[in-house]
Amino acid sequence: MSMNNANIEQPKSFAFTPENVEEAKAIVAKYPEGKQASACMPLLDLAQRQNDGWLPRVAMDHVAEVLNMEPISVYEVATFYTMYNLQPIGKHHVQVCTNLPCWLRGSDEITATCKRVTGTEFGETSDDGMFTLSEAECLGACVNAPMVQINDDYFEDLTPETAEDILNILRAGGTPKPGSQSGRHTCEPAGGLTSLREGEDA
Repeated sequence: MSMNNANIEQPKSFAFTPENVEEAKAIVAKYPEGKQASACMPLLDLAQRQNDGWLPRVAMDHVAEVLNMEPISVYEVATFYTMYNLQPIGKHHVQVCTNLPCWLRGSDEITATCKRVTGTEFGETSDDGMFTLSEAECLGACVNAPMVQINDDYFEDLTPETAEDILNILRAGGTPKPGSQSGRHTCEPAGGLTSLREGEDA
């Protein structure tokens, strides 16, 4: 996302809350003396969470100041990684994986369902501010494809029906169950364990 979007109203100031000042100090302390710039990514995440899920320029500038970095170095990080949102997003950020394993298992149908239920296209936020829909290259849960990430939760083994149920629960203010939607235990085979079962002879 471009940092120069003229349609975005940028806030005039940003500073970490007192609680996040302490959290930022704890994060920076994890890195060796002289290597504080390594804390850039977790501090950007902290700033984004404090600012309703997006990073205005003043938040990036604040991170640069905290870490004694040039602002451009922070902008480079924030514009490179898709985990950072450089414009406001909806209450629920729905990221649909469309990479090969998810595509082979039906991500086109999941995409169509998400677009229909949220009333948005990729890169848009619904008129009610509830959903921002994004396309994700890979979310690393290929064994449980197709899947989506919504905010910090993964929803896996989706069908169009379960995807619609999840979005409707969120719209109603509920909390859907994350993880596999097919009843699969973590990433075990869909039909259950077939080898390395405790108590059986090799």
